[in-house]
Amino acid sequence: MSHLRIRGSARLSGAVDVQGAKNAALPIMAAAILASEPVTLRGAPRLTDVETLAELLASLGVSVRRGRDGSLRIATLDPLPVAAPRGLVRRMRASVCVLGPLVARRGAAIVPLPGGCDLGPRPIDLHLAGLAALGADVRIERGAAVVAARRLRGASIELAGPRGSTVTGTANVLSAATLARGVTVIRQAAREPEIVDLAQFLRRLGADIEGEGSDTIVIRGVEELGGGEHAIIPDRIEAGSLLIAAAITGSRVTARGARAEHLSAVLETLALSGQRIDVGPGAITLAGAEIPRSADVIASAYPGFPSDLQAPLAALLSLAPGRSSITDRVFPERWGHLPELRALGAEINRRHCRATTRGVAALVGTTVRARDLRGASALVLAGLAAQGTTIVRGLGRLDRGYECWDAKLRALGADVERVEGVRRLPAGTEANARPARANPNLLADEGPVPFCFEDCATAAIL
Repeated sequence: MSHLRIRGSARLSGAVDVQGAKNAALPIMAAAILASEPVTLRGAPRLTDVETLAELLASLGVSVRRGRDGSLRIATLDPLPVAAPRGLVRRMRASVCVLGPLVARRGAAIVPLPGGCDLGPRPIDLHLAGLAALGADVRIERGAAVVAARRLRGASIELAGPRGSTVTGTANVLSAATLARGVTVIRQAAREPEIVDLAQFLRRLGADIEGEGSDTIVIRGVEELGGGEHAIIPDRIEAGSLLIAAAITGSRVTARGARAEHLSAVLETLALSGQRIDVGPGAITLAGAEIPRSADVIASAYPGFPSDLQAPLAALLSLAPGRSSITDRVFPERWGHLPELRALGAEINRRHCRATTRGVAALVGTTVRARDLRGASALVLAGLAAQGTTIVRGLGRLDRGYECWDAKLRALGADVERVEGVRRLPAGTEANARPARANPNLLADEGPVPFCFEDCATAAIL
């Protein structure tokens, strides 16, 4: 199976484009089910998660094709299917985002309970409660959500859970409410930029929405949504990962396209750790400190520090002298990267939802395995800073969320190589670790446009 070979201690330098946001593209692709006319999405990243959702939409009668310009063109060919295949949904939690659009547009949905990275319990109770409040009949049968409604009706809905607002739940209810009769008010809605982007996409199709970006969103239902074009926002998580790559290697890197307004908590945290940050028009540059400073960080719902960056931050703070701590209030069980960081020499321990580090002078390369998407990026970042060679296995997880990341890092000066190995993984892990390729029947338009992970170094470099 393929892996990354990283020869550490290289300084990085240069500028790269930030990919389109995965966490915006997926719910927007799902919401295209609502459209009565074709939709074009610009800036959708080339990721295995995007490919998985394209396959899922194809099974639901929705064509997803990538043009030569990189845009996705989405159109409904068969408006009848309402059952999502279990195998596809189990690959990725974001698959649940088809639930609301299917019910609103087709009157029913059968969606197996979702899978994805193992980050601890992530029930969809609030999704289902929100759809029930809109008038849908909701049942769980044989491990699937079965939801039906002739037409949804507006309602006042609370989406606060024990860990705060639900992002995918907000996306599901927001999408469904656009075609509901009357007015829907979502309180305790997620405020993430990806929800704002979804609302702006739906508005382009003709939805009547206001309040996105706050904790109260008001939707006035319309009879039909049309088609249109939309540009996906830059990925704040990839941007933050690139900035941490500069910080952990003491380098200077520019993330082109990164939006500072989406990264305020991240930039504040990195500044407190001793990094120099310059926010320019359409770009963020970080000049890394020789030695990072310790910090105490709490990952929380937006606009707090994102849980998706707590693993990369743990890699950085493992080199900060003194004691640091990271508390994750969003996914308290999201610590699969800790044993692998310890294998690299980090002194880091966890108690409940908090990890505590005592900075070491250096990390030392070894072989590690990614257990989830963001943990994979943390191991790559740690490998960049480590002495000697680090082998990162489990690249299927990295490829779910980072487009051509090895190529981007090489363009910045990192000594990173994707190696196609022959060593077999333990039984049961091959499917998760395999780097997926594009299905040319799904994602091709004006000729084959394959997903690339080795050959796209120049595409993202300026």
